[in-house]
Amino acid sequence: MTFNPNNVLLQDAVNGKVPTEQSTLVLKDFMTQAAITQLAKYEPMTKPEKTFTYLASGPGAYWVGEGEKIQTSKATWLDAKMTTKKLGVIIPVSKEFLRYTVTDFFSQMRPAIAEAFAIKFDQAALFGTGSPFGAGVSVFERATAAGNKIERNSIGNIYDELNALMALAEDNDKDVNGFTTTRRFRQRLRGAKDANGLPIFNDATQGATSQALGLPIGYVDSKSWDYAKAELFAADWDFARYGILQGIEYKISEEATLTTIVDENNQPINLFERDLFALRATMQVGFMTLNDEAFTVLTPDTTP
Repeated sequence: MTFNPNNVLLQDAVNGKVPTEQSTLVLKDFMTQAAITQLAKYEPMTKPEKTFTYLASGPGAYWVGEGEKIQTSKATWLDAKMTTKKLGVIIPVSKEFLRYTVTDFFSQMRPAIAEAFAIKFDQAALFGTGSPFGAGVSVFERATAAGNKIERNSIGNIYDELNALMALAEDNDKDVNGFTTTRRFRQRLRGAKDANGLPIFNDATQGATSQALGLPIGYVDSKSWDYAKAELFAADWDFARYGILQGIEYKISEEATLTTIVDENNQPINLFERDLFALRATMQVGFMTLNDEAFTVLTPDTTP
């Protein structure tokens, strides 16, 4: 559809594309809020499927005697294919917003849309929850497949546990370059010290990223986290990739019953009965992991 979003009311444009400026801002907010987008490597995408090449192992070097021929070896490059999937969020809103222009509405709803996208994407990428990317792709599934798990309180303090997680990856020639956890875990990091009694944690100040053992920490919204499976991930995030197709589309409904959203009595919300409307926003996003051994997980303490 073609319209000028600056003067068209939302009630007259019930479906279409989110205006470019607001769409770009939503995507920026999404990339700031989702833990995966803070740590994994971004793959630019111009179409729903992309094949890219990554370095699995580098070339070798050899000692060479005087006058001897230098041996040659090749780096190992592997191909990977990433496919974007449609990610949709539904947000119920009061009908007064229908009197907003399209641009003003998405300016108001930008934080809610970005947060909803970030939560669903992290759920799928970290734990495979509702994931369209296939079995065994999530960070937790990769770490579990490699046996790279340490139980909380099983070997000492937090410093020892983080060090041991890093060692699991390093034993497989991978370099941990970041952690991800929830803010609920931050209090434990804040009180942790190394063998010399020095703090291992630096909280975010003046826009700087939080760090533990000198490595960045990506915080996940607690709604995205499965506390029964993990307390923290440590990984070589170069082996996790994500991609986004630009542009967000939307559609509005005033009569649907939202079976995925319930009221205070645990009943589906009927929009007509409550004089609400629902916005469904969709975007195309891809995610994949490239190696089991690059990912490690600190699991919950199961001691009775």
